[in-house]
Amino acid sequence: MLRVLLATILFWATTAYGISVEVLNTKLNHPWSMVFLPNGDMLIAERPGQIQRLSPEGNAIATLRDLPDIDVGGQGGLFDLALHPQFSENQLIYLSWAGAANRSTNQRGNATHLGRARLDGNTLTSLETLFIATPYVESRKHFGGRIAFSPDGYLYLTVGERGQRQRAQNPNDHNGSVIRLLPDGKIPTDNPFAANKTGLPAIFSIGHRNPQGAAIHPVTGKLWIHEHGPRGGDEINIPIKGANFGWPRATFGREYAGPKIGPPHIDGLIDSIYHWTPSIAPSGMAFYTHTRFPQWKNALFVGALGQQHLVKLTLDGEKVVREEKLLQDQGLRIRDVRQGPDGYLYLLTDARNGKLLRIAP
Repeated sequence: MLRVLLATILFWATTAYGISVEVLNTKLNHPWSMVFLPNGDMLIAERPGQIQRLSPEGNAIATLRDLPDIDVGGQGGLFDLALHPQFSENQLIYLSWAGAANRSTNQRGNATHLGRARLDGNTLTSLETLFIATPYVESRKHFGGRIAFSPDGYLYLTVGERGQRQRAQNPNDHNGSVIRLLPDGKIPTDNPFAANKTGLPAIFSIGHRNPQGAAIHPVTGKLWIHEHGPRGGDEINIPIKGANFGWPRATFGREYAGPKIGPPHIDGLIDSIYHWTPSIAPSGMAFYTHTRFPQWKNALFVGALGQQHLVKLTLDGEKVVREEKLLQDQGLRIRDVRQGPDGYLYLLTDARNGKLLRIAP
């Protein structure tokens, strides 16, 4: 069904940073992620289970048809979208979502799913499920769900520990891990547990809480992620093959009731390269690589759901040397951050009447 969403263009200035923000659309239903098609159109995934196609100006074109069965509730629903690196040739689009267990198999709960389909006009065809993060869990929390393609041909998927923290320390449980696959869903033979049977072969790293940001560094080609801490201890990590990133054994976070969960460092576990305490509730993540804002070259941008701002991080190699907070006075729960093909930054805000924003000179 076509949703009539005429984009009302509004502006406000943040002169301290020399930017303005255009509000392209205000009628999105809890938007979670976006991708840009070669013709400039945008596809926006809404957590309740729809994908909206918008024009470059933010006007509605269509609601895509033939999506998978999506289990919507709590934090569950439709999550990330990503185009195949050769999308112009094969029209393949990847998506992640919460999917319910098939009760005929006596399983219960839901799991983070990864699938791909061919975009034919405004319909998803030849849909196939490539991966399911098992075991299924009776929980509405911490699905992760970000997708990233690395330049060396791998597909990464982040998976949260479903609010059951010890799962993140079990290499025989997909939950609480970073998954590495080939674009067709097959498991790379050099994955850390692919041959030695001490863990599940799709797992690349463990010890993650709820990673809701993933991006490929434009210089090194490495995957960077960020993940929610509980009460503090949000982290930026660079996943390492076979490594344990500590949750819940090592963390700056605290129980919501107040007590410490663990020490911030344990020998043999990998420390984060940066953390936020108190928590900002990070979501969405993008490196800036365009020439439109040369002063932002290779900066890392992160949305903040909890503290409601846009984070700009200046890097020196793999070290964060400066943090700036943009749009602090706007009350925006920023769910996703993307660099558009035009060199602007695009933001999605998490609300029933969510916004599509474009940061412009």
